Formats: sequence, structure tokens, C-alpha cells
Amino acid sequence: MSELVEGPGLLDRALRRVTAMWRDVAGGEPVADFAEQMRACLAGKGGEVSARGRAAGLAQAYLGLDAEGRSAFLRTLAAFDSDMEAARAACAQVAEAATPVDRAVAKARLRRTLEPPRLRLLTQFTGIPDGMKFLVDLRGELLTLTKGDAMLQALEADLRGLLASWFDLGFLELRRVDWSSPANLLEKLVGYEAVHRIRGWRDLKNRLDSDRRCYAFFHPRMPDEPLIFVEVALVRGMADSVQRLLDEKAPVQNPNEADTAIFYSINNCQRGLDGISFGNFLIKRVVTLLSAEFRNLKTFATLSPMPGFRGWLEEKLAAGDAVLLSEEEAVPIRLALGEPAPAGEAPVAALARALERRGWARQEALAKLVEPILIRAAARYLLAESSGRGKRLRDPVGHFHLSNGARVERLNWRGDTSEKGYREAYALMVNYQYDPAKIEEYHEDYAGEGKRAAAAPIRKLAKGFL
Repeated sequence: MSELVEGPGLLDRALRRVTAMWRDVAGGEPVADFAEQMRACLAGKGGEVSARGRAAGLAQAYLGLDAEGRSAFLRTLAAFDSDMEAARAACAQVAEAATPVDRAVAKARLRRTLEPPRLRLLTQFTGIPDGMKFLVDLRGELLTLTKGDAMLQALEADLRGLLASWFDLGFLELRRVDWSSPANLLEKLVGYEAVHRIRGWRDLKNRLDSDRRCYAFFHPRMPDEPLIFVEVALVRGMADSVQRLLDEKAPVQNPNEADTAIFYSINNCQRGLDGISFGNFLIKRVVTLLSAEFRNLKTFATLSPMPGFRGWLEEKLAAGDAVLLSEEEAVPIRLALGEPAPAGEAPVAALARALERRGWARQEALAKLVEPILIRAAARYLLAESSGRGKRLRDPVGHFHLSNGARVERLNWRGDTSEKGYREAYALMVNYQYDPAKIEEYHEDYAGEGKRAAAAPIRKLAKGFL
């Protein structure tokens, strides 16, 4: 395996395998009229085998459609809604019920009446091979189509409710993924890694070596499909550079001598499970597992990106935010730029010119001047800026970790010097620390009052904005 097998090729093979199984289940019968076939599925004639055949035929037909056809299919499915006349009659029976017993019976009838038939249709897909994965992917497509469409929004809400109950944490299995895991699973790991791209089999092997760990949640009805996975490095001291952390030439460390577990990549794998959270449970479970396996581990922390930082800072620069830096800080920046400054230039404009200069980060004198300003701005961004939805932290990664009970521990200059690192956050990264004794307290403070836990040096940097 000298080269990586790209994700789409793997998905194409899986799709061909599943649709072949569905053809067998469906008996090869074409689906000419989706509405008619859906009504046949709901009628339930012919027993369980026939019902599975009809559901398989619908699934097979759906996957054979183009984007426009799939949209029409989903709108047809969404149209199987509750019978409003029956619902009105059931409501009237509740209102007219004379006794508590009659009222309880009438309410139960009303609940059954309000349940849209499309829920039963969706549930029937779970009876076919890989039907659960089909539904997860179906919701993934729905999420791209629902804007401005009330019927599709209702269908998506129904499906989200079903998936939330089926993917309850109690049904999930936590498994370690290592170099001996099946090749198809390792290929999927490569395809789903979105934080730090896996560059080849050597890179993947390095991430699964003895001083590394990778854990994923799986569902029993999707045993070969990770739902979410986390990659962990067992090191001494808190990591401050993802390039050093993932250096394939670095010697393998003895994991028994590690004092720190660094969570450096967390990836949700199934678009159709967006909004159904596993990440907080995954991290806590992994902390428990690692604590039991390695008694020397004292620190559990992340090395995380700040994907929204650069966009936020550019907004502040464009708005002329006067508090980003002082005139005293701007003067040496102008000198380092070696260009005449426009008359009356504001301090913030000098910073904007510096960051717009091509290759500024490789000019050591200029980078050294910009570094403390960016670090201070990042502390403000993490501790004082909100997304507009209450007191929620603006940065999505930061919101995820603070929601899970972490605290902002340290900001790292040149933490990610890749093109992506500069594009997202001028190469800055942040350590979020998980203190097992404080996780619940920090979670409650953030969820309830929007309080953001942070180490004293970070809090001091953002003091003027808190």
C-alpha cells in the first residue's frame, strides 16, 4: 500500500456493494411511481419479506437519481404528512372527554393521529442491509435542501428525531483504531480526517504508533463506519506545534513515560448526524481509558485550531478597531515594513499593512513585533467575543471544548505553520485543558452563564474586555 486510496473510490465500491444487495432484496423490480410505491410500503401487504423488498426498491431507486430527482423524491416523501381532518377529530375527542380515563385514551389516539406516515416509511429502511447508513446519508442530503422549504424541514426534523434516539450513547461502542485494524476502516480514517490531512500511509502509521492512540464511536448497525474519532499523542509536556507533533522522523516515545495526552484531531464522520453530539462523551470516555492505562498521565489537553480567528481579526482591522494596538506598538512595525506610512495613519492600519504583506511571517523582525499583538487579540477573541447567539463563544472549536468542560490554557505562536494554519488563524493554535476534577464545573459555568474558564495568563491578556 504505497499510496493512499482516495475516499470517493472507497465510497463508490461500498455503494455498488449495497445497491447490489438491495437489488437482490427488491427482486430487481423497477420503481416507476415513488408515491405509489411509498403507499404500498405503508399498506404493508404481503408480510415482512415483501415490505423489505419494497423498501429496498425505493432505496435503490433513490440512489440512482440525479440531484433534481432526489429532491423530488424527498418532497414526495415529505408529503406523507398527518391527516388534518383526523387530527381535528381526535382533538375534539380530547376536549369532549368526560373522565380522566377517557381523556387518556383520547390523548393516546391524538398522538397516533399526529404521527406522520413518513415516520413509518423512514423506519422501514432500517430493515434492509445498510439501511441505517442509508438514512444517515439521506439526512445529510436533506440538510442541503431544507432552506426555505417547510415540508423538507419537517421531514428533516422527523428524521433527526429518529436518528437521535437510535444513536443514543447507550447504543454506541467505543473502539480503538490501530495499524492492525481492517484496511477499509483505515481508508475511511484517511477520508474523514478534516483537521490535519493525512498525507500517506507513512503518516497514518505514525499517527497509530505505540505512542499514539485513536478511538472512535461505532453503532452496531454501522459496524464499519466510524461516527466520530479522536487522535491522541502521548508526550511529555504540553505540545505547542502540530508540525513537531506529527513529524514522521521524530523518534517514537515510550508511552509509559508520557505525562500528557494531547487530543490533536477530532472529526465527525457522518454529515447526516450533525446536531447529534458525541464529542463530549468521546473525550470523557477516552480520558477515563487513558487514565486507567497510563498512571503517569497528569495532563489532558488539546492542540486545537482557531478556524474563525483570522476572519474575526480582518473584520476588526477593516472597522479600524483602535484597541488592537497602541501607537507605541505601531511605530516599530512601520519601521520594519520599510515603507513610508500614509500621513496620519492609525495604528491599526499599520498592523493591517503588515499582515497583508506577502511572507510577513518569514521576516523575523516583523513577525516578532506582530506576535504579541496577535496573541493578545486571540485571547480577546476566545474570552470576550460571542457569536450572537447568547454568550456562545464565537469560535466553533472553542465553543465545542468549553461546552465539554475544558478551559483555555495556552496560546501557541506558530502552532500550525501550514497554509491552512495561516489561512485560518495566522498559524496560531490553542491548548484547551481537560481537568477531570473540574470538567463538570466548567461545563455548568459555560452552559448556564456563558463563563469561559481560562488560565490566569490568558485571562490577563484579555482583561480589558472581560
